[in-house]
Amino acid sequence: MPQTLAPPAPAPARPSGSGTAPDPELRALAERHGLTVSGARPSLSEYTRQLWHRRHFITSFATAKLTAMYTTAKLGQLWQVITPLLNAGVYYLIFGVLIGTRKGVPDYIPYLVTGVFVFTFLQNSVMTGTRAISGNLGLVRALHFPRACLPISSCLAQLQQLLYSMAVLMVILLCFGQVPTWSWLLVIPALTLQFVFNTGLAMVMARLGSRTPDLAQLMPFIMRTWMYASGVMFSISLIVKGKHLPQIVVVLLNGNPAAVYIDLMRFALIDSFTHKQLPPHVWAFAAGWALLAGVAGYVYFWKAEERYGRG
Repeated sequence: MPQTLAPPAPAPARPSGSGTAPDPELRALAERHGLTVSGARPSLSEYTRQLWHRRHFITSFATAKLTAMYTTAKLGQLWQVITPLLNAGVYYLIFGVLIGTRKGVPDYIPYLVTGVFVFTFLQNSVMTGTRAISGNLGLVRALHFPRACLPISSCLAQLQQLLYSMAVLMVILLCFGQVPTWSWLLVIPALTLQFVFNTGLAMVMARLGSRTPDLAQLMPFIMRTWMYASGVMFSISLIVKGKHLPQIVVVLLNGNPAAVYIDLMRFALIDSFTHKQLPPHVWAFAAGWALLAGVAGYVYFWKAEERYGRG
């Protein structure tokens, strides 16, 4: 009597959530119908294309944030100009008068106000960038959009605020004898390079701040230290003159990106600040910092795109 073979036992079912790769047939089926992983990070080129398509949202969001910043204040948008002017007044009293950093610096008040306005642009871009993700978690979790919109819009809002302040800066320059010249047009490339640098740095801080919200509490101390090393209230060349500092220290002070952008703005706007006071290859430094921070910051932020708002 012939024996009958028992049918093979069915394979055990794979437990859900085991973390194993999906079945190749299911993957092929999903790809055939254009399905993708929910929340997956797009390619860098696709991510850039999505950002460009949302450029109107970026500009509108920046304007709305800037408008809402002073809605509860009686003076409203005037605080965009009053705040850096008050800071400049305090620095003039403490550093210029009491400490004497104005000695040897022609046109010290235009020199100081220009430095304060330019560094405030950098400082506020970094500070708002640090909170770009952690401060907008509701928006991040509710809507799907390229998260880079948030740090970019925060820097764009600070650029708008600087442009308002620039009108007051021009009045101050005229009151202290500065006459508009063709060199004032150098403000445009200088601000463009600084905006790219600020945005790249803001993206780095936005990613770091999204994982470590306490970083926002530390940043004011870091930015204050950076300001003191950037020649906002004094001339770096006069400070280091006659001191036997290591050459690396002199290079770091002159190549400091904040000092580079401040020097370029002073060179463009103040007649007494000539090319002799600029560090060597200053435009190359400005372009290099902008390229490095802009590209590296953008890629660094994009790398964590799928993780923002989770956990």
